[in-house]
Amino acid sequence: MAVQRLLVDIHTHVYLPRYAAFLRSRTSVPRIFSRTSPEGKQEERLLILDDEPSEGRPIGAQYWDRDEKLKFMDRHAIDVSVVSSANPWLDFLSAPAAHKLAGELNADMEDYCSAAPSVSALPSVKRLYGFGLLPLVPEATSASLVSTVEEIAKLPHLKGVIMGTRGLGKGLDDAALEPVWAAIEKAGLVIFLHPHYGVDKDAWGERENGHVLPLALGFPFETTVATTRLILSGVLDRYPALRLLLAHSGGALPQLSSRLASCIEHDPLVAARLAHDARYYLGRLYFDAVAYGAEELGFVSDAIGRAERYAQAGTSAAASGAGAVDSVGQRRLGSARMMFGTDHPFFPPLKETGKWKSVVENLEAIDGVWGWTEKEKDAVRGGNAVSLFSLGS
Repeated sequence: MAVQRLLVDIHTHVYLPRYAAFLRSRTSVPRIFSRTSPEGKQEERLLILDDEPSEGRPIGAQYWDRDEKLKFMDRHAIDVSVVSSANPWLDFLSAPAAHKLAGELNADMEDYCSAAPSVSALPSVKRLYGFGLLPLVPEATSASLVSTVEEIAKLPHLKGVIMGTRGLGKGLDDAALEPVWAAIEKAGLVIFLHPHYGVDKDAWGERENGHVLPLALGFPFETTVATTRLILSGVLDRYPALRLLLAHSGGALPQLSSRLASCIEHDPLVAARLAHDARYYLGRLYFDAVAYGAEELGFVSDAIGRAERYAQAGTSAAASGAGAVDSVGQRRLGSARMMFGTDHPFFPPLKETGKWKSVVENLEAIDGVWGWTEKEKDAVRGGNAVSLFSLGS
């Protein structure tokens, strides 16, 4: 098997056993608690947000057991997973507690990955790699954060860090994060930006809609705002080698990037901070392919593929208009920054089935993108991840 033909899942989560045990010890959100189900059975449930509907969600071994992760991978012919701790990470802890637990969980993640088997035809490639955790909480010191980055970089199976959108409590445009960006860039780690808080729950109204609105809209909107604030702060200009991977195909950022560019151009205060047109920065980012539709993936790859045409601030939309570009070539170019993901163990089937619909749909979406050849599809399925994370090295 060629390394570029691997199926690699870059959006897959775990609650490591130490973390799950800690959640069981808590009496307030986030926590894991036991109850008797309506069917009269004992079950564990996970609550990660205040006022979460349906008393949270059922949780079981698939959330923390490595063998269950590998069984899921085998069932769906996934060769490699780059696993991240699931939200809410360490956001709710004091700075000393977060620093201590981050170190322990990063060591646990290294063990979780290193003890996994190798890909059968490629012994240099492990089946599991991971993202580390940073103690990103208010009052955390730069020294604590930078030292944690340096420790993660020493762990051979950890390829990056997963990060929420609040940073130290003030968002990702907080100047206090500058040493963190510098340390991550120097270490060559990938940042996986993932939402947790969504948007103001009052936006969802009073009608009971379960988890649908917070997950379908709230999570992607949170990512959109956080990434936009990061761009507007000039972080991507100051740290040109920083590699940032966005969950859920970047939320609404690709769709709104031209509107964003126009608003920036009409605001001299913001425009003066940036070296490029807003659309250019999409070509600096990476995106998972967890969008569930071929048309959505095609649009995202179009928005990425046009980025170089907007290197100059204030560039007109005509730069990517009809007749100005090879639209198929642009779409193929954009695919190089997109990667398959499953969001496992979330979104399980509601009834017993051979494969998870959420996984099948994301693979079908990749297969159905108009303009992508098998070369681009193979790259999105795994080749791009192999390159980004230097898997096997």
